[in-house]
Amino acid sequence: MPAKCAAQVPSVEHILSQLESSRGAEEVLVSSTTGSLTRSQLSERCSTLAGLIRSEGLRVVALHMDNRPDWAVIDLACQQASVCLVPLPGFFSEEQLRHVLNTVPVDALFTDRPELLAPLVAGRLRPGPALSVGECTLLRIEPAASPAVIPADTGKITFTSGSTGRPKGVCLSNRQLLDQAAALADAVGLRAPRHLCVLPLSTLLENIAGIYTPLLAGGEVMLPQLAEVGFEGSSSLNPHTFLTLLSRQQPHSVILTPQLLQLLVAAAQSGWTPPASLRFVAVGGAKVPGGLIDKAQDLGIPAFEGYGLSECASVVSLNVPGGSRSGSCGRPLPHLQVDIDDGEVRVRGNAMLGYAGEPESWGQEWIRTGDLGRLDEQGYLYINGRRKNLLISSYGRNINPEWVESELLADAELADCVVFGDARPYCVALLTPRDPAASDASIQRWVDLSNTRLPDYARIQRWHRLHEPLSASKGLLTENGRPKRQAILARYGQAIESLYRTPARARTA
Repeated sequence: MPAKCAAQVPSVEHILSQLESSRGAEEVLVSSTTGSLTRSQLSERCSTLAGLIRSEGLRVVALHMDNRPDWAVIDLACQQASVCLVPLPGFFSEEQLRHVLNTVPVDALFTDRPELLAPLVAGRLRPGPALSVGECTLLRIEPAASPAVIPADTGKITFTSGSTGRPKGVCLSNRQLLDQAAALADAVGLRAPRHLCVLPLSTLLENIAGIYTPLLAGGEVMLPQLAEVGFEGSSSLNPHTFLTLLSRQQPHSVILTPQLLQLLVAAAQSGWTPPASLRFVAVGGAKVPGGLIDKAQDLGIPAFEGYGLSECASVVSLNVPGGSRSGSCGRPLPHLQVDIDDGEVRVRGNAMLGYAGEPESWGQEWIRTGDLGRLDEQGYLYINGRRKNLLISSYGRNINPEWVESELLADAELADCVVFGDARPYCVALLTPRDPAASDASIQRWVDLSNTRLPDYARIQRWHRLHEPLSASKGLLTENGRPKRQAILARYGQAIESLYRTPARARTA
């Protein structure tokens, strides 16, 4: 088992002061394929930017940027300046980005894509001297006319994958984030890890466990851009690029979604040699297929499954070397308490401050996760499914199927649309046209049009045409006409499975 690092929680609510007392001035803390930052360089850049942010009188700053060291600089500088940061996921659609910027009281926006973001705040841009951080530009904006109220002490507002077109903002304090990072560092026990960030930094898991935790554990954070990782969009990856990066960088730790772990397992089974440097591969964000962790470990990939959610500041439970049980999500972190209430997992100990704009959600002691699960006699947590309809793709994207279905059913020519994709790399649909004579081509044109209104992770990649409407079969719809998803899955499981095996965009019964 790796030696414990005993990460110390900073006495003040930003990491830089801790690093200045615990790390040498010339130690490399953050690196990329184009350069690196030592502790003194990182501290200087963050302190300078924090001063500029204070001089601007900013209170809530949004960040829309590819993975790179400047992302970490802006993040840490906002902590130092006691300014709330709102990371904007790069995989959000324009509609979702506009919703966030029109909801949260943002008064400035750092972005490396001003041509995309500026039109979303048209009419609200404020003049001011040019300010940039590397390739990132500051846009000064007037807050929305009726911004959402946020809890006191909010240091970060994180938006999840966007299960609908109107994602919720989870408000967390900097104290919570640093407590979480220190708890993770102690639980995993890696000393001075070289961590390779492969997930978007706007993902809270990579933000906390990929930046804060390695830094507190005396390590280095490697930040390639997402294209260098191999990502093409939010739910497509070039395997060769990804494997080459891992082999070249030789990291000690990495965080993967189940889809990325499946890629590594398949590559290892085909002759690829996992980096000998790997000591801890955390896997989470979505349901992990049964047996995948065991296969990975047999192939020399030290994979460990965990479980968490943004409302609890990310990781809730985690398997670790010397404390792992196959099929489980590990034991809860020591600062958290987990119980099961009527089959549902509840968590206490590091609950969010609340949702932005929803004061009724503020100050909760227990977080109801919506996940069904159980605890065994040794305290290991097992997740058995969701209480409500929610798909979580194998890339870790949250998708409400009813949101996608409503987009397709806006066409009066469709009688039925049922979307599937839980633990899968993309969404598929069962479709029934009202007119039996409707051509597949006309259906495909509508699917294509509907997809333009959805972010890439929620688009329908393939579909299956039903030969009769769902209402013609008993037991597939509720009394008020809603689809009984499990019954439909049981009836059409073979057809759905075929959509993940065949290259055709559509299949017809």
